Amino acid sequence: MKKIYLVFCLYSLHLLLSAQQDSISGQSKQRGKVKFIPLPVIGANPTSGVMLGLAPGATWFMGNPENTSISSALGSIIYTTNKQWIFTAKGNTFLAGDRWNLLTDIRYFITSQPTYGLGSGPQSAKPIADGFENFSDNPYAPISTAQMMAFNYIRFHQTVMKRYKESRFFGGLGYHLDYHYSIDDKVLDLNSTPQTLTSHYVYNTQKGISVEEYLLSGISLNALYDSRDNAVNPYKGRYAFANIHINPEFLGSAKSSTVLWLEYRDYLHLSKDRPRHLIGLWTYGWFVTSGKVPYMDLPAVGWDQFGRSGRAYTQGRFRGEDVIYSELEYRVPLQKEKETFGAVVFVNGTTASSRLGGINLFDYINVGYGAGLRVMIDKKARTNLNLDYAFGDYGAQGFYLGLNEVF
Repeated sequence: MKKIYLVFCLYSLHLLLSAQQDSISGQSKQRGKVKFIPLPVIGANPTSGVMLGLAPGATWFMGNPENTSISSALGSIIYTTNKQWIFTAKGNTFLAGDRWNLLTDIRYFITSQPTYGLGSGPQSAKPIADGFENFSDNPYAPISTAQMMAFNYIRFHQTVMKRYKESRFFGGLGYHLDYHYSIDDKVLDLNSTPQTLTSHYVYNTQKGISVEEYLLSGISLNALYDSRDNAVNPYKGRYAFANIHINPEFLGSAKSSTVLWLEYRDYLHLSKDRPRHLIGLWTYGWFVTSGKVPYMDLPAVGWDQFGRSGRAYTQGRFRGEDVIYSELEYRVPLQKEKETFGAVVFVNGTTASSRLGGINLFDYINVGYGAGLRVMIDKKARTNLNLDYAFGDYGAQGFYLGLNEVF
């Protein structure tokens, strides 16, 4: 399967490069002109089986490119042999003159996914199997299998922010809905002796939240600073984003809560002549600041807007009431003058807490690392095709095929 996957990726790369030769022109920055790339997806992993589908990407300008940042969108339409359907549509839109910025995140999953308990470190793979108070003799020992869950999931997040005068500061409001339903906790067995209680079941039961379905619905207050020269592939500038989600029960949330997100990105240049030669920094913190949040809605690596954090690990591998994530990436062009080919080397770290389990932030930090190839398939928009391979703790590894830089 790996050989088939590699051949397919190389063939797809050839088709994409051929298709782009005639499209790279001065017209690519015209207002309203949409550059669409239908990236194919094929692969396999134990969770999903064989995956087939499309992961299209698009870039465009909503105004004069001289004073309007590039807008971008990524999507996916994927079916797997484990009978999973994954639909996503994620966008970052700048209106004319950058007067408004819109962030969109829409998802619909009919899927199954392993969970690993709360907190980082090996103990996050340990289900609580002896009830709420009587833990096993070694509650932090790793286990050989994950806690598989099947569920349906709907997400609708929309944020609208207004630019402050001529600065690069934006502020605004958002609405956020996350709905998990038809939840089937595969490892849970209440009829066995002793009962097998999963982390999902124990956590939600202690919080007084249903284990079959739950809704998180609320508004957000948002503040953004974005001076990047290109949102899909920055060479310079900084990005800082803060929001707080307020999820009251009267808007439909299972329990009232507030959740804080803090994010920062920066780019350190290593060559005056080649702005593509740089070190990128990305870090975010995600915290439950009050109330009770359902298990699958807790902060978790890989659940950022574009699902790019935690290369090497499955989505949601580290989950907790608090998560801090950081990543460094070294980016270098592979040609002396041309910009077509580039490479990256990256390392990331994740720490997560478990307040019920007595695991604090920074008690454990799990690391991922790897390298990748970059192929610039649209030089005007700086759209890159990414091929990355990553390794992590506990034998984790993965291959990643995508569009645009990870951050």
